[in-house]
Amino acid sequence: MSKELAFALINPYTIAKSRTGGAIGRLMSRTGLDLVAARMFGPSRELVEKYAACIRNDADLDAVERQLLSDYVLGAYLPDARSGRRRRVLMLLFEGEDAVQKIIKATGHIGTGLDAAETVRDTYGDYVLDEHGKVRYFEPAVLIGASVASVKAALKLWAEFSPTDGGVVEEAADVPRENHIQKTLVLIKPDNFRFPSSRPGNIIDLFSGSGLRIVAAKVHRMSVAEAEQFYGPVQQVLREKLKGVVAEKAAKALAAELGFEISAETKATLGEMFGPLYGDNQFFQIIQFMTGQMPNHCTAAEKQKPGNERCLALIYAGPQAVEKIRSILGPTDPSKAQPGSVRREFGRDVMVNAAHASDSPENAARELKIVKVEEDLITPWVKKYFG
Repeated sequence: MSKELAFALINPYTIAKSRTGGAIGRLMSRTGLDLVAARMFGPSRELVEKYAACIRNDADLDAVERQLLSDYVLGAYLPDARSGRRRRVLMLLFEGEDAVQKIIKATGHIGTGLDAAETVRDTYGDYVLDEHGKVRYFEPAVLIGASVASVKAALKLWAEFSPTDGGVVEEAADVPRENHIQKTLVLIKPDNFRFPSSRPGNIIDLFSGSGLRIVAAKVHRMSVAEAEQFYGPVQQVLREKLKGVVAEKAAKALAAELGFEISAETKATLGEMFGPLYGDNQFFQIIQFMTGQMPNHCTAAEKQKPGNERCLALIYAGPQAVEKIRSILGPTDPSKAQPGSVRREFGRDVMVNAAHASDSPENAARELKIVKVEEDLITPWVKKYFG
């Protein structure tokens, strides 16, 4: 069976209620599909009206669903009537065999008789009828395509508007506008994408305790060149920091091999000689972990290509964003992190430690320029599948 491309749109209400992580976790773990792209949208009136019309004309939905869903889009996706500020809608693209049907099954249907917590809509959606059997309240949590044809029509429409309506949506209706608002970068690291699981969503759930807003998202394959630039400041730190560790290990090994004690002066010399080399080796391993490639084995041209590993890049915005995210993340060494922190819950060691977060506003600005979370990767995937 050939691969398909499917999508899920996480609705403004789901995002505003910090249910984004839960929805992502369900969709990934219960489909086994690869998350290949993510992009935050602030849909314009034109996009919303065209998408509502797309649903209304979808022959693969019954008449009741067409009306209910198109009305929902016109009510929930349009810019705020009072301020004119747009809503946040997160698009996720999934790839794999029978992807469309798998997303439909994991999302669940609209209507009564929902089984407890089996699907995204069971847990995060609502469908409330009044005493006359009319819909009193409706929140589908996420919107998806009803068939391969529906997916194609919807994705071609959203890709058309992706350059103008997608990217960093920091002026959304529910994002604070105070002067002291900060933006910070979070990378959910490759160890969370070794196989489809709920881990990325669970990590986002923990970060939701910050009260901050996700204003941009991107599935990023970091190139070696980007990783060298991103982690460049760490290299010199490692070269200096590891001199003492190397000195102790080298002196101990030599003493055991040669049968006499190594002097303090010789030990210090060993640290000066081999510490920087060991530091470089550790730096190269960080690059390999993030990209899947050893930098000292790559040509200049190979360093520019997207890496073999994925991470999910997110921009969080709000007051004291850097400090709040770092507090939830925990220290570099997971064994020293507090219970309930991201790294304590999901990290393994100082390298495989679940996530990265900028440690200062200055570093956030530097790192955001490298990762380019605003980059449009939706359109290339739509072109790949649908021309």
